[in-house]
Amino acid sequence: MNDDQLLRYSRHILLDEIGIEGQERILAAHALIVGAGGLGSPAALFLGSAGVGRLTLVDDDVVDLTNLQRQIAHTTERVGCTKVASAAQAVHAINPQIQVEAIAQRVDGPALDALVAQADVVLDCTDNYRTRQAINAACVRAGKPLVAGAAIRFDGQISVYDPRGRDTPCYACLFPPDARFEEVACSTMGVFAPMVGIIGTMQAAEALKLIAGVGRSLAGRLLMLDGRDMQWTEMRTQRDPGCAVCGARHMRQE
Repeated sequence: MNDDQLLRYSRHILLDEIGIEGQERILAAHALIVGAGGLGSPAALFLGSAGVGRLTLVDDDVVDLTNLQRQIAHTTERVGCTKVASAAQAVHAINPQIQVEAIAQRVDGPALDALVAQADVVLDCTDNYRTRQAINAACVRAGKPLVAGAAIRFDGQISVYDPRGRDTPCYACLFPPDARFEEVACSTMGVFAPMVGIIGTMQAAEALKLIAGVGRSLAGRLLMLDGRDMQWTEMRTQRDPGCAVCGARHMRQE
């Protein structure tokens, strides 16, 4: 690190759990963030400010006036711009030293697999069940840790799905791909503005912990937040040996 970086990241370096070596791991890391809205905004801003050397932002949507109540990476002046370009501009305003790749399209199949394979950690900041399943499956195939968050109304949840562990579940272990879930959207259900900030910030924290090798991740634990009472509930989660997504991978490891 040069003198500017030593000063910029000094508050991380002062932490015994991170120090110089941990910050260098952060600087060398590549995080993939799918979704640049309510969750992706704080996640991208904190990963960028913390010095994650390369961020790839993926979202095919554009900034709308209704987004500004909660999607803090965007501004009134950037209404109509792609969310990834707007978020990239916001990240660079904080930290011009990092590389931000903005992909303004929906990715799936081989394109998603390629992006996941290049990343050290993946953050699912989407609001679509099918997309979440596709991201999880790509992470399982590539053996990459996934930090998944969700928020609607006054409720939020977050967990880490790390296929590198023998006993840790993937997203599909908890939420089977063929399960029938009623899709809910902020446009019809509403969302408490700080809720996406809380969950998205926690996603950034979990991603940084994974990158720097700090503490214990949320793998095997699902945290759920009731924002009305600000009460957290932790649910222990287990791998499903018969999971259609990660079952075969774990059989090969064993």
